[in-house]
Amino acid sequence: MILKELFANFAILTSLIFLYTQLIKTPLNRSSKLKHKIHAGVVAGISSDILMFYSINIGDTIFDLRHIPLILVAFYGGITPITIALLFFIVGRLMIGFSFASYIAIGYILTVSVITLFLASKVKMSLQMKIAIILTANNVLLSVMAVFLVESKEPLYLLLPTYWVASYSAGVLAFYMLVYLRKTKLLLDKYKLESTTDGLTGLNNVRKFDEVFNTLTNNVRQKEEKLSLLYIDIDFFKHINDTYGHGDGDIVLKELGALLSSSTRSFDIVSRNGGEEFSVILLDCSLERANEISERIRKNVEQFPFTLSSGEEINITVSIGVASYPETTNDVSVLIEEADKALYQAKRSGRNRVCMNYEVNQLPILTSV
Repeated sequence: MILKELFANFAILTSLIFLYTQLIKTPLNRSSKLKHKIHAGVVAGISSDILMFYSINIGDTIFDLRHIPLILVAFYGGITPITIALLFFIVGRLMIGFSFASYIAIGYILTVSVITLFLASKVKMSLQMKIAIILTANNVLLSVMAVFLVESKEPLYLLLPTYWVASYSAGVLAFYMLVYLRKTKLLLDKYKLESTTDGLTGLNNVRKFDEVFNTLTNNVRQKEEKLSLLYIDIDFFKHINDTYGHGDGDIVLKELGALLSSSTRSFDIVSRNGGEEFSVILLDCSLERANEISERIRKNVEQFPFTLSSGEEINITVSIGVASYPETTNDVSVLIEEADKALYQAKRSGRNRVCMNYEVNQLPILTSV
């Protein structure tokens, strides 16, 4: 019976930890937002009450793993979530009954929480050592409390060794599981970010560009909004790489990415589509406004001093192709093709300029700005 109840406690504990890590998007830490700390405190307090409800009986004495959720939330979240969790625990414990034993139990949990907070934030040692000290302190305190409160000492010969083994096992399992799930979550978030973000500039990569563009074109058709697209290419970028090296070429690309972001509207979507080619999706933007933004980008790039690793400053220029729905094309699906044609025209007609591609009676007419 003891093993059965113990197994049930372990199952409840691990299930609660797993559910919490799946529901909360970011792992809990001391710099987490207040709402995340509140959520963690509530979950830990309720989890402690649930484990207290499923206590393990040995004769007339009971024990449980109520301390594990409280230790976890105090260790990772700090004082705010543990305070909230303790309020839930205290209410749950007093609902069982008001007695001297209740007050002692509350005092014991408060002491364990303070020890956990101190070790987590003030003491420099390995995670394994901190866990061992916290669990040992908890076990010692509960053992002293049990000896003091239980009149018949005979059940303690079975209770205390069982509790120590269960507490150590559950604590180590809970920390291991939480560390593993936290690492898994962080790695997953990292891979998701890397799959859609250009590693050099921090802008959207071509995969994210395609995803966003396809979504926007569907929305444009439904809502009949305007949509403009800029294709931007660095003039003579190969010369920069050949002259200064690829390392300085990367510096230019990175600085250009930041310059494009600062030269566009906050809600516009800037991407690096590959190599020295960038794009800007201008939401609900007319051709006239797109030309204004393009010209601002062109001038900002022309006037900006790009600082290389040696400290030398160089100037570059960009060519920009503009396409706008429904003004340069009445088919939003060919907006990329039209912007690319306009960019080619900007390159062919001298570079460092903005061009747009008009579609009139199926025949393209290229104009420069």
